[in-house]
Amino acid sequence: MKKRDELDPRIERCRERVRTARRVVIKLGSRVLVQHAGRPQANRIRGLVREIAAFRQEGREVIVVTSGAIGSGMEHLGMKRRPTSLPELQMAAAVGQCRLMALYGRLFSACRCKIGQVLLTHDDLKQRARHLNARNTMLAMLRAGIVPIVNENDVVAVDEIKFGDNDLLASLVVHLVQADLLILLTTADGLRKPAGAGRTRRVAFVGTVTDEVLGLAHGKGGELSTGGMASKLQSARAAAQTGGCVVIADGRRPGVVSGILAGRDVGTLIGPADDGGALNGRKRWIAYFHRPQGALVVDEGARHAIAEKGKSLLPIGIKAVDGEFGVGAAVDIRGPDGAIVARGLSEYSSGDVRRIMGRHTADIKSILGAEACEEVVHRDNMAVAGGNNEPAR
Repeated sequence: MKKRDELDPRIERCRERVRTARRVVIKLGSRVLVQHAGRPQANRIRGLVREIAAFRQEGREVIVVTSGAIGSGMEHLGMKRRPTSLPELQMAAAVGQCRLMALYGRLFSACRCKIGQVLLTHDDLKQRARHLNARNTMLAMLRAGIVPIVNENDVVAVDEIKFGDNDLLASLVVHLVQADLLILLTTADGLRKPAGAGRTRRVAFVGTVTDEVLGLAHGKGGELSTGGMASKLQSARAAAQTGGCVVIADGRRPGVVSGILAGRDVGTLIGPADDGGALNGRKRWIAYFHRPQGALVVDEGARHAIAEKGKSLLPIGIKAVDGEFGVGAAVDIRGPDGAIVARGLSEYSSGDVRRIMGRHTADIKSILGAEACEEVVHRDNMAVAGGNNEPAR
């Protein structure tokens, strides 16, 4: 007799979407790829590459987001501990990235599969022209049957332009290429929840990543990695907004990729957001590829106009301004209760918004002394938040 969860029609619908996914992003975590000392786990990587290559040879598309460059570089350089200074981290990444790509090149070539390297920083995806160039290049690679191997460009990245961890990078790649499925491979068999007597059990399915679900996450990464289960759940929540599914599973398990793509009960399956496909390309760029530089707190009338009626944000509805930002900066728009209503690009600096907030649009010229936009955030430059009140991180 089937378990009750297996009879849930939502789960079967999600598993069918996984089985039929045509474009998949697979993130390989550091602890899956390298040993504790940083040496690449060649046999494990070989097994994963064979599965990925077989999937590609079926005519479907796959993008690999890889960690492990810093760990691999540490091992090659004889470092016993992860460096703490930025130049040493970047040095380890430069050395390790070469070794990692050389290994991928040999293993994929043995499977008669071509690969190409894509190194990104957050700044690459925030700037619209570079964002589109990255997207077009990756789509061209997929059309040519090439597997893009994506990593953060640790050699040049600094705090202001770093993604933070490759879980977030993987979710942004999902948005960038509009993938159907994100697979996050780690050293856990999925999300776990208490089962009494100090034990835990695997959570097979999560319909929506709520704050309650995030509360189950434990672990903050390790010596060679920067992520953890909370990071994976947050990235899954962001990726689900595309309308695709996410699976978190143990990448050390033989045949894990094949099992997931066959729709088997492997790891934790996370369902898509109901409104996942609503944003067009430009609004996805605003929602997911910008870090907010500040926030505009609006009254209930403005919240309703934005969320329910599709209106722009006018100065009269703004009650407070948080942070300092310039013209064109990304800002969160928050309701009276603090929940995110939308994210958008401001037509004014924070100083000018403070001068005109709460005033009618007809007063803008007399206050600022020049012709200016009527809207503080125009609807065309705004992405409204989904049910999680979180358009992006």
